[in-house]
Amino acid sequence: MELTRRSLLKAAAISSAMIAAGCSQKSTQEPKEPERDPADIEAQSIEPDEWKTSVCRYCGTGCGVLVGVKDEKVIAVKGDPDNRSSKGLNCIKGYYLGKILFGKDRLTKPLIREDNSKKGTMDGFREASWEEALDLIASKLKEAHENDPNSIAFWGSGQQTIHEGYASAKLWKAGLLNNNIDPNARLCMASAVAGFMSTFQSDEPMGCYDDLDKADVFVTWGANMAEMHPVLYSRLTARKLSDPNVKHYDITTYHTRTSETADKVMVFRPQTDLAIANCIVNYLLETESYDKKFVDEHLQFKAGTENLGHSLKDDYDQTEKGQKADANWNISFDEFKEMVSTYTFEYVSELSGVPAADLEALAKEFANPNKKIMSTWTMGVNQHTRGTWMNNLIYDVHLLSGKISEPGSGPFSLTGQPSACGTAREVGVFSHRLPADLVVSNPEHRRFSEMIWNLPEGYLDAIEKPGLHTVAMFRELGVGNVKFLWSMSNNWGQTMPKTNRYRGIDEDGKGVIDGFIVVSDVYPTRSTEMANVVLPAAMWVEREGMFGNAERRNAIFEKCQEPPGEAKWDLWAIVQVAKRVLKGKKIGDKDAFDVIFGKEGTDIWDYEKNNLIEDHNDVCRRVFNEYRLFSAPHVHPNPKVQELGFKLKTSAKELAPYDEYLKQHGIRWPVREVNGEWMETKWRYAHGKQEDGFDQVGVETFGTPGKYKNLDFYKSNDHRPTVFFRPFEDAPEIPDEKYPFWLCTGRVLEHWHSGTMTRRVPELHRAVPEALCEIHPDDAKAIGIQDMDWVIVKSRRGETKVKATTTGRGKPPKGYVFVPFFAEETLINDTTLDAYCPISKQPDFKKSAVKIMKA
Repeated sequence: MELTRRSLLKAAAISSAMIAAGCSQKSTQEPKEPERDPADIEAQSIEPDEWKTSVCRYCGTGCGVLVGVKDEKVIAVKGDPDNRSSKGLNCIKGYYLGKILFGKDRLTKPLIREDNSKKGTMDGFREASWEEALDLIASKLKEAHENDPNSIAFWGSGQQTIHEGYASAKLWKAGLLNNNIDPNARLCMASAVAGFMSTFQSDEPMGCYDDLDKADVFVTWGANMAEMHPVLYSRLTARKLSDPNVKHYDITTYHTRTSETADKVMVFRPQTDLAIANCIVNYLLETESYDKKFVDEHLQFKAGTENLGHSLKDDYDQTEKGQKADANWNISFDEFKEMVSTYTFEYVSELSGVPAADLEALAKEFANPNKKIMSTWTMGVNQHTRGTWMNNLIYDVHLLSGKISEPGSGPFSLTGQPSACGTAREVGVFSHRLPADLVVSNPEHRRFSEMIWNLPEGYLDAIEKPGLHTVAMFRELGVGNVKFLWSMSNNWGQTMPKTNRYRGIDEDGKGVIDGFIVVSDVYPTRSTEMANVVLPAAMWVEREGMFGNAERRNAIFEKCQEPPGEAKWDLWAIVQVAKRVLKGKKIGDKDAFDVIFGKEGTDIWDYEKNNLIEDHNDVCRRVFNEYRLFSAPHVHPNPKVQELGFKLKTSAKELAPYDEYLKQHGIRWPVREVNGEWMETKWRYAHGKQEDGFDQVGVETFGTPGKYKNLDFYKSNDHRPTVFFRPFEDAPEIPDEKYPFWLCTGRVLEHWHSGTMTRRVPELHRAVPEALCEIHPDDAKAIGIQDMDWVIVKSRRGETKVKATTTGRGKPPKGYVFVPFFAEETLINDTTLDAYCPISKQPDFKKSAVKIMKA
């Protein structure tokens, strides 16, 4: 079966590339080959001097990678068989991972813009020294902060390492006392975060990838795993191949590669997934096929604010509806049952377009106590104006059926970036968070952070209110209220919704011209075009770092080669700016820089060399040792830290010592030390024998693993997670006569996010050289277009020109089109909506109303 899995995965990758290349051959334009550095070595016949441990740079699967190094240069990559997340497999992007380092247009020197009128292009820059660039950044940051503390912002990333994310959060929150720091994970995982926190009061999945090997039924809710998480999809298909009774239900708005292997494809009208989940819940209650013992022992029921409206206007968060979006109150089981009773199969079928028989078949799977069910979802659920609600509803289904926190059964939110969990979520880069699930609005959480960071009591009370979330941050940038923005490891100029608002194209974008923008990146992008200063960054294994993946596994990648030219580690740049900005400031009677990063803090500063300590491993260990104290307060020498940490249950995310992550090729938290061995947790909340990998946080004696026998939802209020009533409410923009199509944006297998890295890999670029608009053949005929004709996709916000295809991988229903966002020459996000979930603040890229016209 392992051989079958590998063969299947490779065949799928090759097939995808061939089909895409076949489509591109119809193009009237020859695809432009990415420029390559002649020093990029083809390593098939060269044996590396050594293989170093690493982890993939792309998605949140967290595949292990071994990097072959010869003469201190990367020459090869291969899957790491000792990584327990991927077991030696990589996807097609992973096979070519080493080549992302060698694009000919790498940024190698700091750039300073001298002509603001040329923003929107890479013209108007001159090369500068690091000293000049850092001095300029620090002066502009200090000036903006002193004039208006709310006018500065930092946009981080799920692509930053844990160390870089921790340092940037610490600089902004402790050094500048400012919460205007948010990650690009707000665009992909914020609804998952809000769903976890509202239901369980603890973030991230309770299960693990092992569930893929054990489930009887798979339900994919808005998740094209075949292209977005292909290594995990190979495990799903392997499980199906191992047992003909295993079933897969694909709940989707259009037929994707993942649909091809599903037993039942349930194509629904966009936004009605809310109703589909509710009808499953209603069936469980009406037929009394829910798990009564589990419900009685473990659950509570709540309702929340309804009729929230939509966040189309800038002042939505300040409106009465916006401020009450997350309000909720207790209800009884009977009240909950009455609330969901209207969601019958017939009603939901009429609303969604899914046959009632299919809805009933899925509901009966959850009603069967002998079936182990794994639900997976990603952007189709999270990029949703009711994304938090939809996450809550998937948990409702699993909680009511008792299918959670046991092998093969559980809801599993898949992650899109390599460290969206480990960095964006766990270290506190979100505008409302502190490390280890702590939040800025909770006084005890601030006190605990002050003790870890050696800050005076009450010091962090200045940041008791969350800062600007991502959409608000860029809306404020667009109108000139954000005067200083530093973005790192992301490409907002291409990936934000309603892109033209931030690129100075329309009247709302004028503020971007005047704002001072710093972009740290490795290649020229649509974001560097908008910058005042561009900092060349070390990339992937050009420094050491750690990512945290979707199954809670933190893994280290070792440094393998030096960065080109004068490119520098982002952590180095953060600390250099911190030194300049905090110079002369005091925290109590101590130097502010010393407290935050120096002798009183993480102590990663080499005072004699006026630089970071050069050993990357030593720097990472020192930063991690401080960060680990949040989750392991029992190792802190201060008894008060230990006492408060125990009260706050921060050990629910306990991390192991740094070197263990190299030794074990990654570890899933929470960990525990048993007889001198550091052991990971597979299933949270489930107490069992240590050899079974069950969670044992706070348990003195081991129970017997099995069906919820010893479950303890220890972070939830009263140890009871919440089942929420979340009703169906329609999308903010619905197709009409003027704009008759639904537009969905997303990714394809070969390219990752905005294509900054993958389009510089010749093999991937040749496979998919351009973005195409997938459209139903009947719609194409009605418009009068044929395959590979140019069309205009136009919305109320903007338009873009793209080629159309009726023979792509996806099969959209009539009235629906799909366009990937990887192509910088096809800025599809000029057309997308920037309405967001009122609770998570995550925008909806999946449901915009557009018209399609022949170009």
